[in-house]
Amino acid sequence: MNLVDTHCHLDFTDFDTDRSDILERCALSGISRIVIPGVLAKSWGKLQHICDTHSALYASFGLHPFFVSQHTHKDVDALALRIEQRRPIAVGEIGLDYFVEGLDRKHQQTLFDNQLAVAANASLPVLLHVRKSHDVVLASLRKAQVTGGICHAFNGSLQQAERYIEFGFKLGFGGMLTYERSHKLHRLAKQLPLDAIVLETDAPDMTGALHHGQRNSPEYLPECLQALAKIRDEDVNIVAAQTTANAEAVLDFSLSTH
Repeated sequence: MNLVDTHCHLDFTDFDTDRSDILERCALSGISRIVIPGVLAKSWGKLQHICDTHSALYASFGLHPFFVSQHTHKDVDALALRIEQRRPIAVGEIGLDYFVEGLDRKHQQTLFDNQLAVAANASLPVLLHVRKSHDVVLASLRKAQVTGGICHAFNGSLQQAERYIEFGFKLGFGGMLTYERSHKLHRLAKQLPLDAIVLETDAPDMTGALHHGQRNSPEYLPECLQALAKIRDEDVNIVAAQTTANAEAVLDFSLSTH
């Protein structure tokens, strides 16, 4: 196996005590690369240091919409400067969150548009966080003309998925596939072309069925792979190879200065 976890917050404090042990287990399980999205400007330095320390880790920098109240326009300027100094694998995690109440939508939109502009200027893909806002995000992408990316934890409609694919995006699927009750996700994972899907864990969040109630970990990525192969009734080795190729198609691991 040669798997890529395209979305994992391994820089979070949840992993400060056993990060190296987890990475050793990941390597033994065939997980060769892990993408770590940034969420706050003040955490980018730690994220970069961790990626510099472990060759399997790749940094992405962004301002997460959930923390919109903590972001300022100066952070967007800092993002552009950081990208110029240390080219990441992508810009993200960025997007719009209309699910959580109380998040300033106007401020979210401004930050999102500005970060899309930074990504487009740097010719970098983006890692999207989208909740209850797919149509608005798609409209923003149409204007921004970014060079594709990944819609993380995709849970929209088939029609919305097709629009993302038209814009050069892959769709991220992870631990939620392992739950029997995830009927909508199962239908999507079966209907979509395999070359549109990438694997992710979103650890420490979105833990799969076998570890429900526990901290999620990138070492559980093979369980997401197994679930996807079973849902699609396809050979697990073929699904592994294709999802890795899909990640490599939108994320240029060779150029990142991780």
